[in-house]
Amino acid sequence: MAKTKHQKEQMIKELSESIEKQKAMVLVDFGGVKSDILFALRNKLREAGCLLKVVKKTLFQKSLEKRWEKGLMAKLGEIKNQLAIAFSFDDETTAGRICRQFSKENVNLKILGGVVGNEFLEKEKMIELADLPSREELLSRLAYVLISPLTRFAFVLKSRSEKSEKS
Repeated sequence: MAKTKHQKEQMIKELSESIEKQKAMVLVDFGGVKSDILFALRNKLREAGCLLKVVKKTLFQKSLEKRWEKGLMAKLGEIKNQLAIAFSFDDETTAGRICRQFSKENVNLKILGGVVGNEFLEKEKMIELADLPSREELLSRLAYVLISPLTRFAFVLKSRSEKSEKS
C-alpha cells in the first residue's frame, strides 16, 4: 500500500534524527536475503544498541539534504537493489562488525559502504573498519601488554626465592 505524504514526511524526520545521532552508518544491500536472516540481523543490532532501517533511496536522499555527502549521494544512485541502513550510536565499529559477520554467512547480504561521522567510506574501507577489534578487546590487549612484564618479573623473583630456599 502506498504511503501518504504525511507518513513519508514522518519517515524522513525519523531518518534525519537517526542521521544526526549516529556515529556510523553502514549501507547494506539485502536483495535476495531471506526474511528470517534479516530479522536476526535486526535483533542482533538492537541487542548491541544499534538500529537497522529498511528505507527507500529517495526518502533517504531527502533526509540527507541537510548533510549532503557527495560520495554517499553518488553511491545511492548506483544501488539497484533494496537498501537497509545500520546505525551505530555508541561507537563507530559495532554496526559494521555485526553486518560484516552476517555478510560472511550470507552471500546475498552486501556491505555497500558507510558513513563514519561526516565522512563517506567506500566498501573496502568500511569492511576494514568492521574487521577492527572492539574497544573492549583492544583495552584488554593493552592491559595484558602492560601487565605481562610485571608478571614475568614476579615469576622470576619467585623462582629465584624458591631455589635459594632449597639450597
